[in-house]
Amino acid sequence: MIRWGMVLIAALLMAAPARADDRVSVVASFSILGDFVRNVGGNRVEVSTLVGPNGDAHVYTPSPADAKTIADARLVVVNGLGLEGWLPRLVQSSGGKATIVTATKGIKVREADADDDHGHGGGDHAHDHGKTDPHAWQSLPNAKIYVANIRDALIAADPAGAATYRANAEAYLAKLDALDRDVRAAVASIPAPRRKVISTHEAFGYFADAYGIAFIAPQGVSTESEASARDVASIITQIRKEKVPAVFLENISDPRLMQRISAETGAKIGGTLYSDSLTPENGDAPTYIDMVRHNIKTLTGALSS
Repeated sequence: MIRWGMVLIAALLMAAPARADDRVSVVASFSILGDFVRNVGGNRVEVSTLVGPNGDAHVYTPSPADAKTIADARLVVVNGLGLEGWLPRLVQSSGGKATIVTATKGIKVREADADDDHGHGGGDHAHDHGKTDPHAWQSLPNAKIYVANIRDALIAADPAGAATYRANAEAYLAKLDALDRDVRAAVASIPAPRRKVISTHEAFGYFADAYGIAFIAPQGVSTESEASARDVASIITQIRKEKVPAVFLENISDPRLMQRISAETGAKIGGTLYSDSLTPENGDAPTYIDMVRHNIKTLTGALSS
């Protein structure tokens, strides 16, 4: 009896999830990447996120605790493309030996320039243009590349979990495929002349290219820049000329600029879009899939009629 009891205990221990200190320690630079890692890694990973819910990775200031977090990590997953300008120094100061995983590897990079249809036609902060647009996750086909890169990095770091990572990634990629179909169907329901909006900063260029909604932004590809008076005047003129139906707030940006543009043009405020960050669990966009569903519902609700 004792012997069978010992066998049963051993079997239960083998079947139990990995303890926290046995998991692969992964640091994600911001909340959207953290969600990708959790979906692929499951209970084999312990995920920490530097820029948390409703945080802005463009202007984040690291803390000493962040250096300790990175020092203890096996993998650090970053977006790259110039998003996390503060990260290389943080990694160096941490003294850690984590593998840096650039989740955008293999993505066709979008350049933001002054002639871009989704920009604002130059202005006093046109120096922001000509830079790489880092917001590649806004296209679902790109999100699938993020997931594949994260899957491969986890397999390399933890070969024993390869089957788990492949299965988790396959299941999540299927959800992204279904979501992509839903987004395309939703955009198709919007009358073509109404597929143009104003958003705070140029975070939706990849979305625009993939799905055919034009985004005009007073700020460039980074929230670090400020829209000049000339830029705002140009936007107002463009809204009136093209009869842009709606302006949208962003969860990481000050709403006053959009409120001013709305008041001066009569374009309605269509709601809040989530661009660079997820929300806490009780918010509208606690996961990447929730974020995309919220955004497309908000866009179609404002533009369809």
